[in-house]
Amino acid sequence: MSLYRDVGVVLRVGKLGEADRIITLLTRRYGKVRAVAKGVRRTGSRFGARLEPFAHVDTQLHTGRTLDVVTQVQTLDAFGVGIVADYRRYTTACAVLETADRIVAEEREPVLRMYLLVVGVLRALADGRRDASLLLDAFVLRAMAFAGWSPALGECARCGLSGPHAAFSVPLGGTVCGQCRPAGASRPSSATISLMRALLDGDWNEAEISEDTVRREGSGLVAAHLQWHLERQLRSLPLVERSTAHGAGAAAGNPPESEAGEGAPDPVPELIRERAGTLEPSLGERPTDPSGRR
Repeated sequence: MSLYRDVGVVLRVGKLGEADRIITLLTRRYGKVRAVAKGVRRTGSRFGARLEPFAHVDTQLHTGRTLDVVTQVQTLDAFGVGIVADYRRYTTACAVLETADRIVAEEREPVLRMYLLVVGVLRALADGRRDASLLLDAFVLRAMAFAGWSPALGECARCGLSGPHAAFSVPLGGTVCGQCRPAGASRPSSATISLMRALLDGDWNEAEISEDTVRREGSGLVAAHLQWHLERQLRSLPLVERSTAHGAGAAAGNPPESEAGEGAPDPVPELIRERAGTLEPSLGERPTDPSGRR
């Protein structure tokens, strides 16, 4: 048994016993690591608050038989401060962490590129300058490229014929020519394919001038392509708010819809509103009878 140190991002946490937690980290040198943080659920824990999702930390761990043990933690970047207050950025960041956790299946395998992708997208989400939907799609496309699942966008995914092509087939892995097009293949607009290529290549000037409909169509193709290769659905993706009020309109100098004044849509997501309506009213809101009793 020995001590080792590494920097990483907290992907997820789980309860263990009465006061411990299992922490899943994506680290710079050792890849995905699962470790036990003892006593972090107690109120007097020294570093419990530092081991939360979205945290970028410098950790010291002790090698164990099955799970390592966290002995020291130092916060490098508290990305959660700029993420959790905004529902859209929060759900996007959750989808980023879940995607990284699913793609990196093997533990203790160095995945430096994936680590850098996760840190970069969390930093951009916390900064809030770019559209969250575009950041998520760019991350997913580059993460799939890392895993070897990058969609074919400039040639036919089956025969390799140079494009552009009008049809897109998720099972075949991207755009397909007229002869290779299978039944059920979609026909996205050329602007959608151009947007996906821009996000994959990091051309933000082109990506940020795209229309809302193009972004939504591209997000659907990216999500379908990812989940096809993962062979499972991501729980966080349906919760991601895909509104692009901060996208093209904000780039043109127009205020976001939630700040446009009277008549703007309610920023509270419908899912939260429905769940809140099922809760029992608090004691202070319960009606009183004529005698003053609650």
